[in-house]
Amino acid sequence: MDAAAVAQGQGAWRIDAERLWSRLMAMARIGATPGGGVDRQALSAEEIASWHAMIDWALSAGLEPSTDAVGNLFIALPGADRKAPPVVAGSHLDSQPGGGRFDGVYGVLAALEVLATLSQRGVRPPQDIVCVAWMNEEGSRFAPGMMGSEAFAGVRSLAALRAVHDADGVAVGDALDALHAAFPALQRRPLGFPVAAYLEAHIEQGPVLEAQQCTIGVVTGIQGKKTFDIVIKGERGHAGTLAMADRRDALEAFTRIAAALYAEIGGHDEAVKFTIGRLQVEPNAPSVVPERVTMRIDLRHPDNAVLGHLGRRLAELCEVFAAPCSARVKALVDAPSNGFDPALQQAIAQAAQTIGVPHMPILSAAGHDARHMAPLCRSAMIFIPCRDGVSHAEHEWAEPSHVAAGANVLLNVLLPFAGIPEGGTP
Repeated sequence: MDAAAVAQGQGAWRIDAERLWSRLMAMARIGATPGGGVDRQALSAEEIASWHAMIDWALSAGLEPSTDAVGNLFIALPGADRKAPPVVAGSHLDSQPGGGRFDGVYGVLAALEVLATLSQRGVRPPQDIVCVAWMNEEGSRFAPGMMGSEAFAGVRSLAALRAVHDADGVAVGDALDALHAAFPALQRRPLGFPVAAYLEAHIEQGPVLEAQQCTIGVVTGIQGKKTFDIVIKGERGHAGTLAMADRRDALEAFTRIAAALYAEIGGHDEAVKFTIGRLQVEPNAPSVVPERVTMRIDLRHPDNAVLGHLGRRLAELCEVFAAPCSARVKALVDAPSNGFDPALQQAIAQAAQTIGVPHMPILSAAGHDARHMAPLCRSAMIFIPCRDGVSHAEHEWAEPSHVAAGANVLLNVLLPFAGIPEGGTP
C-alpha cells in the first residue's frame, strides 16, 4: 500500500458506522428526556436497562460480558492467552440529570463496535481485548464521581464507596446490590486486575476541535482537579425581629466568601476553572435567617503547583470571610494533572492519518476515567468534536461522520494489540 493511498484512508480497517450510530440512538432512548437529552444516572433503573442492551449486543457478537464488585461492566473478545493482561477500552454509561446522548456512552459503544468488528472478522487476539463501562463517572447521583475506575485502581476502597449516599438517602452499597441482583448469572471478575493498555474515546466537551475543523483530538493529558464541600454554619433567627447587627446569617457569609473566591481564585489566571456548582440553604424558608449553607466547589488547573496553591488559598479565604459564622472545608477530590503515553498518542495520530482525517494534540479540560488508568498502564484518549463545544446538556451533539471516525481510529490503534500488523489486509 503506497503512502498516497494510506493518506486517503484506502485499505484501512473500518467499523460498521450505521450499526454504531443506531446503537447510540437506541441507548439515548434509555432515560430519554423531553428536550432530547438523557437522564441515566449511576446504578439507576435506567442504567440497568442500558446493561441489558449492552449484554444483548455483546452476546450477539460472540463476546463475553462480566462485572465486578463495584459495578463496572466488562465485555471481552477472548484472546489466545486468557491469563495475559488484557487491553481495555471504554468509558461510562451514566449521565448527568439533563445530559446528552454522547458523553461517556460514545466511548463504550465505540469500544463495543471495535470488538464486534474484530469478532466478525474471526480475529483472535494474543490476549483479551475488553470493552469497559465504568461505574458512576459523572458523580451526579453519588459523589464523588469516577467511583468505578477509582475502586479498580485502588484509589478508594469498596467499603468507603458502598457507604456513600445519594440525596434521597440511598446507599451506593444498596444500589450496587440491586444492580447485581438484576444480573444473577453474570460472571464476576476480581476488583482490579493487571491491564496492558487503556484507551478511551470521548467527545471533546469543548470547542477547540470544531473551531480548528479537526476531526480527531490526540489527548496529551488531563488538567488537575480539586473538589470541595464547604459548610457555613450560622444561627437561625426570626427575619422580622432579629436585628441585622445581631445576626449570624450563613447566607450573608456565603455571599462574602463567594465574592472573594470568584475574585481571587477564579481570577488567578486564564487557565483556572472555578465553579460553585451546588448550593443548599437551610432551613430555606422566606422568613427565617439561614443557619446553614452548603456549597460544592469544582477547581481545575493544568499546573499542579498552581492547583495546590489555589486549593490552600481557597480554604484560607473561607475562614477569613466566614465570620461571625464558621466555615468547614472538606476536600472531596484531589486529582493532579496527568499525561498520556507518548507511543499511544503517536499511534492515534497515525491511525487518523491512515483513515484520512485531520488530527491535532489537545489537553483535556474535563476529567475522565483514563486519569485513574494512566498510573496503572499505558493509557491514551481519542477526542471527537461536539457541536459548539456543548456537553452536559440536552442539546449536546456529535456528527455521525465524526462518531465513525473516532471509532475507526480506535479500531486501527487496537489492531497491533489484536495481532494484526500495521497495514494488514482488512
